[in-house]
Amino acid sequence: MGSNLTQDSDYLEWLKELKKKVRQSQLKAAVAVNTTLLEFYWDLGADIVEKQKNSSWGSGFLKWLSHDLMSEFPDMKGFSKRNLEQIRRWYLFYSEAGPIAKQPATQLFSIPWWHNVVIVSKCKTTPKAFFYIQKTIENNWSRSVLTHQIESGLYEREGKAMTNFRTTLPAPQSDLAQQILKDPYNFDFLTLTEDYNERELEQNLIQHITKFLLELGAGFAYIGKQVPIQVGERDFFLDLLFYHTRLHCYVVIELKIVDFEPEHAGKLNFYIKAVDETLRKDGDNPTIGILLCKNKDRVVVEYALSDIHKPIGVSEYQLTQALPENLKSSLPSIEEIEAKLSGGFEDE
Repeated sequence: MGSNLTQDSDYLEWLKELKKKVRQSQLKAAVAVNTTLLEFYWDLGADIVEKQKNSSWGSGFLKWLSHDLMSEFPDMKGFSKRNLEQIRRWYLFYSEAGPIAKQPATQLFSIPWWHNVVIVSKCKTTPKAFFYIQKTIENNWSRSVLTHQIESGLYEREGKAMTNFRTTLPAPQSDLAQQILKDPYNFDFLTLTEDYNERELEQNLIQHITKFLLELGAGFAYIGKQVPIQVGERDFFLDLLFYHTRLHCYVVIELKIVDFEPEHAGKLNFYIKAVDETLRKDGDNPTIGILLCKNKDRVVVEYALSDIHKPIGVSEYQLTQALPENLKSSLPSIEEIEAKLSGGFEDE
């Protein structure tokens, strides 16, 4: 454990005060478990950083501290050397970032400790970290969902789709609608053959509706696929129809397994008009269309949307590497793999 600190009066005095704080936090915990714990962790992180900077306790300091705290509080988790290192890292990540990190400190204390650990371990900047903290608070994400959202690059993708929302929707509806779209969408939960078609893509998305809704984001309520809608004497079929509970509007999603073409926007514009005329009721906001395509030329999309008067967003989607047909049947499904795996951090 390095140098012996049991005879160091400064260390023993600080340890005494620290034990007192622990007991106080235990008493308060019955009222506000998470907030009290994280406030204590924050103060502990500050103390650890200050003591390591200004004392000569040596490299074994955290081992001694862990040993002494666990001996005094054997039923209390969180005093392993590993967790003390996490506390120090967490404190340094935000305290060294400047004013942006200090203002919303209450946000740090509003999510569970191991959510904080995930965010600090996977985010390089505080703006990105606070983005995921806020999303966790808004959507009540579990740790596994939070981890998935970070690893899928939600921060880099959210609100990045090309749209005409600013000219076709009133504020603040246009800003809210922009934020619900991503670019690209990540469909890595699908396993398709190299020659998949649009119907297979659609069917696979619905077969994995829970993961699909998670990728779409909070607020999407699934209505149906190949939804019939009559215009004149003809029936048309919408690839996917949703209702967004936050925007209070229908959302039509069209799937294209090819690159974006201008006529795709025209067809989706027609579908949106039809939904507005036949399904939209009093209290519903204007229907929104989302076109998901394999690739897009941004200039072509901009030209295509410039004279469209219905709100449309265009995004790409990404799949895992498609499988040759002769290999697909010999490999385990995603569900079989997930059944055999478990992830996440172990609380200490």
